[in-house]
Amino acid sequence: MNARSPTPFPEANPASHGWSTSSFGHAAVASPAELSELGAHLRTCSGASGHLFALQCGGEAVHGFLAARIVTTLVVAAVVIGAVVAALQAG
Repeated sequence: MNARSPTPFPEANPASHGWSTSSFGHAAVASPAELSELGAHLRTCSGASGHLFALQCGGEAVHGFLAARIVTTLVVAAVVIGAVVAALQAG
């Protein structure tokens, strides 16, 4: 059997391009490339604040509320449907 030690993870290179979430012991200063990417992201986010976006957010909030309370939602729906059917038959 050949017992080899696992290869260590490569060291993080502070000079590499792209977004970095660590300052690697140096002062935390954003590079021009990072600021440019952040600006592009903020422009994209601000453009997504139209009426349909608000409607989508509302729909997601209602879905999250109802999904967390699925049994209660089904019971309430059954009671409402039963009341409507009973009212239609009585009328």
